[in-house]
Order: sequence, then C-alpha cells, then structure tokens
Amino acid sequence: MRLHHVQVACPPGGEDAARAFYGAGLGLTEVAKPPELAGRGGYWFRGVDARGAVVAEIHVGVEDPFVPARKAHPALVVDDVAALDATADRLEDAGFAVDRSERTTFAGYLRFHTRDGAGNRVEVLAPA
Repeated sequence: MRLHHVQVACPPGGEDAARAFYGAGLGLTEVAKPPELAGRGGYWFRGVDARGAVVAEIHVGVEDPFVPARKAHPALVVDDVAALDATADRLEDAGFAVDRSERTTFAGYLRFHTRDGAGNRVEVLAPA
C-alpha cells in the first residue's frame, strides 16, 4: 500500500491563495482535475522526482463551511537542507510565515511548519 494523495480544504474563493502557496510557494506543479471533478472547484498539485515519477500529490478542495486544519497536516520531504531552506525562503518571499522553532525536534530530520493561504498547517522536512 502507498499513499496516493492528501486533500486539504480551502473556503469558497480560496483557490488563488492555494495556488500561491502550493504552486509558487512550495514549487508543486498544478495539474488538471479530471473533467468529472473539475466542477467542484479547487486545484490539484503534484511533485515529481528527477525521473518524472510522482512523489507527492495534494488536492485542495472547497469546503463550506470551512475550518482550517490547525494540527492535522501533510508533511512533505525535500532532498536536502539546501532545498528546505530555499523552500522556506520562497514561502516567506511570497508572504507566508515560516515557523522554524521545531527545526531540530524530529530525529533524523530538519523541518519547519507553515500555513497555507487558508490557514491549514503544513510541514516541510529534509534529512538531517
């Protein structure tokens, strides 16, 4: 068994903030939703490795009423500490807060936490 995707929610009208965070901020590629699902709103984002294999997929769906996930969260792993720091810098440059207070609290990894444009918690890690 392997994980196919993680879905997070955004409020109605929150799609542009999702694009800014998951696309521009995290560097994931937006992919088209299947036509039968496109009418529901939201976006899908995908990360691929150097060979083009899908290694992460996040679906952003619209929920009404919306409540952000404050503790539950997706955790994405980047290749190394340089990529971790570059991702944090890119998110901050895009206006998203990055919390490095728990950087060394997960054995074997360095990490940070952030919140997407809807307030959902997201963790990014790199092997230490």
